[in-house]
Amino acid sequence: MLNKLATLLLGTAICASPARADDNWPQFRGPTGQGVTTSTNLPTTWAEGKNVKWKTPIKGRGWSSPVVWGNQVWLTTADEDGRELFVLCFDREAGKIVHDVKLFTDPAPNPIFRKFNTYASPTPVIEEGRIYVTFGAAGTACLDTKSASVLWERTDLKINHFRGAGSSLFEHQGLLYLNFDGSDAQFIVALDKQTGKDVWRVARSVNYDDLEPTGKPKAEGDYRKAFSTCRLATVNGQPAIISTGAKATYAYEPKTGKEIWRLDHKDWHSAGAAPVIGDGLIYVAPGYSKAGLLAIKADGAGALPPTAIAWKTAANAPNKPSPLLHDGLLYTVSDGGFATCWDAKTGAEIWKQRLGGNFSAAPVAGDGKIYFFGENGSTFVMALGREAKLLSTNKLDEGCMATPAVAGKAIFLRTTVKAGGALYRIEE
Repeated sequence: MLNKLATLLLGTAICASPARADDNWPQFRGPTGQGVTTSTNLPTTWAEGKNVKWKTPIKGRGWSSPVVWGNQVWLTTADEDGRELFVLCFDREAGKIVHDVKLFTDPAPNPIFRKFNTYASPTPVIEEGRIYVTFGAAGTACLDTKSASVLWERTDLKINHFRGAGSSLFEHQGLLYLNFDGSDAQFIVALDKQTGKDVWRVARSVNYDDLEPTGKPKAEGDYRKAFSTCRLATVNGQPAIISTGAKATYAYEPKTGKEIWRLDHKDWHSAGAAPVIGDGLIYVAPGYSKAGLLAIKADGAGALPPTAIAWKTAANAPNKPSPLLHDGLLYTVSDGGFATCWDAKTGAEIWKQRLGGNFSAAPVAGDGKIYFFGENGSTFVMALGREAKLLSTNKLDEGCMATPAVAGKAIFLRTTVKAGGALYRIEE
């Protein structure tokens, strides 16, 4: 009975908020946090001037994903040097900007790795009446979605991001979870979404004081960094927050922050992909040093042994793009453009398709299709399932570093490779 109750609670939390989940896109990777939508009649073909309902230029630079609620589309952006940080709201039907709010001024922003990050990369969380926005250590805030007035803000959550912030907010039962994995400190925090105050804050328990695997000194920031976003899983029959940091993936009790288990993966660092979860497994792309994809058994306690890994592979595994799980199949796209379909239980390769180009955005699936968004402006649309079937290749003037949103019959796609870029509403 307990397991059934936990599963019910988990399903309620993940599908959170809107009664029509397919009409809103409230967080990074959508209503489920896993990149899957129940929307139908989604576009298959488009180009500049074809099946583009509107296209609105974006000032500044940012790689945060759009979020959608009701008639609003929100995203963040920043000026080129990261000193001025903004949140923008677009009218969903017309595409015009209705709110343009400078939230924070950062007089001394950390240097970033500009090829693979910006000063506005974390994605907000939106719900009826409120949007929650973060720029990592530069500031986190809550705004009223009607007036765009600030309801609370935090600027005291400080770390050295070293390469810039990347972890997005995740909401569950009144708390906002956010990873802070920097070169000087590594922790996860849960904020009360009504007030912005800490409910709990827990330091990462993995050892960072040893020399790194490559022999680089412990002061080297990359080996302590991570950019991943929290997710929710059922662990030992109860909901748990799953969080991937540098060197380890963790499960925490949602209300207290107590660490349930930790799986060390010390050969990797700078994890950016968000975990995906299903059928008792947690799928993690732990980051750089070497390609890797792990399927972790959800249950356990303490320091998990190597047997907690149900399967793993290094073949065409992603570093930045998050995996996607649908109907017993796990889909990935490598940074170098290989799309792969895996049997989610066993890790057996079902098919592989060379797409070409480079990829950072996570795939999105719905309406029997999976979309792979390239950095060069190409989007490859393939059929979901055990056969590698390319349905179309679409090209825009610029490409995606940000994962698009899907709401109703439309894809809201942010082009971000060049400075500024644009937000598109694509719909057939």
